[in-house]
Amino acid sequence: MHDSSNDDLVILGGTFDPIHYGHLRAVEEVRQALAIAQVMLIPAGHPPHRQSPWADAHHRLVMARIAVAHHPRFSVTSLEVERAGPSYTVDTLNILRQQRPQAILAMVIGMDAFLRFDTWRDWQHILELTHLIVTGRPGWPAAELPEALRQALYQRRCEDVGTLRRAPAGHILFHTVTALEISATSIRSLLASRQSPRFLLPDEVLDYIEAERLYQNP
Repeated sequence: MHDSSNDDLVILGGTFDPIHYGHLRAVEEVRQALAIAQVMLIPAGHPPHRQSPWADAHHRLVMARIAVAHHPRFSVTSLEVERAGPSYTVDTLNILRQQRPQAILAMVIGMDAFLRFDTWRDWQHILELTHLIVTGRPGWPAAELPEALRQALYQRRCEDVGTLRRAPAGHILFHTVTALEISATSIRSLLASRQSPRFLLPDEVLDYIEAERLYQNP
């Protein structure tokens, strides 16, 4: 058992375009399940896997900070926003691991992202740097997985939090979280059509979006 629990982190990266309660609730449930004190949100600067975010990186970073300003267990890092070039997760995790060599790092990703995880840069090395906590629908068919991922899952899957907490990295744990059917896409659509997305995201984030006139054009 390790003794650097103050450094342990649940990590959630994303474009956060904009951040909403679906992001925040899922990562909070994982944090509680793993009995880890701190969550770090990592807004992507230049996501390599998708089209450019609608709001620029500065706005997305500010919105993430506003969303968790009153929650001392949550922090936001600008690591990826400040780094030039594509925001590769492996680069960010290398930095966090250097800062916290013995800590448990547990990165939350959704099921859809996990099914494509073998397309991420240096994905096998990512599994040496962090645990993966896969959230999403229970009872998905493993047949959907590419062969390389199926092998990794066979070697690394763990069924319980106790096993995961005995190592700083390397396990894959499936964890069902409350399904809040909220998407950044639907929030942007509401805003573009002059509808209110209130109660899908923190009020202070919505106030910022309105003050900065974000997402007004479809």
